[in-house]
Amino acid sequence: MSASVIDVRGVHKRYGEVFAVEDVSFGVSAGRLYGLIGHNGAGKSTLIRLMLGLLAPDAGSIRILGESVLGPRFREVRRRIGYLPENVSLYDNLTGSETLRFYADMKSVDPRACAPLLERLQLTHAAHRPVRTYSKGMRQRLGFAQALLGDPRVLFLDEPTSGLDPEGIREFYRMLQNLKQQGVTVLLSSHNLAQLQDRVDGLALIRGGRLQAAGTIHELREALNLPVRIHAAWHSRIDGSPKDLLGGFPGCTIDMSRDGECTISCPQRDKVGVLSALLAADHAPGDLRVQEPSLEDVFLGYSTAPEENDNAPV
Repeated sequence: MSASVIDVRGVHKRYGEVFAVEDVSFGVSAGRLYGLIGHNGAGKSTLIRLMLGLLAPDAGSIRILGESVLGPRFREVRRRIGYLPENVSLYDNLTGSETLRFYADMKSVDPRACAPLLERLQLTHAAHRPVRTYSKGMRQRLGFAQALLGDPRVLFLDEPTSGLDPEGIREFYRMLQNLKQQGVTVLLSSHNLAQLQDRVDGLALIRGGRLQAAGTIHELREALNLPVRIHAAWHSRIDGSPKDLLGGFPGCTIDMSRDGECTISCPQRDKVGVLSALLAADHAPGDLRVQEPSLEDVFLGYSTAPEENDNAPV
């Protein structure tokens, strides 16, 4: 049995002649925050529904908490899973409190758990208002509250920060970090790569229904060999040119500006050497900034790469 809490192996799902998911395999360990990224229509939502057991794969296997999603015991496992869909559908005429009690009844959860969750999601003030009066962000928080009912051990979140303001997004990820510390495994799908960049432990990139790459952001950067950008600024006039300092690094490109700043693009392997050369110079720069490739750079790198990428970590 796999040690992964979420274990996907060779999964296929086809609609007619179109593969929504094709030969996807990856695993997520306990207490990890894992991202699922890809273009619209890449197969992310279909994959989440497969992992929830809402759809049956045409081939391959999926195990959650050690149980097959097609097995007789998965119904019991489902009670330990929370799910927030991309588009939260709620009954407009119910209040927030009534909505949460409705879901608590469906999940066989003690209704006394509802009020603390509403407070946790900052909805106590609107608990007795009809959901039709809620903003999009409030609806999203109420949807997240229902996903947390029953203290799930696994969370599947599809575009969970849609409609949240910056403060709400920060609080949402703070809650996810707390859940991680309690051993909860979280898989979330998002188009907002900047939000995920410094928060996920690993991610899978889906393209055209296929797994293009999986691993940590560092591993994905290494596989693509994306360049590092070093921004250097001199506070006084210098003799010569930064190009003279970096003659030993032919793989670097240098873009000079008129105000004494330059941007150096260099391979990962040369990063430390370039920084050392700049700092050891007679006129060392007054300011240095190292810009690693962003998650957006990684995403675009794989999105424009050939479909079969032998160097992609999995």
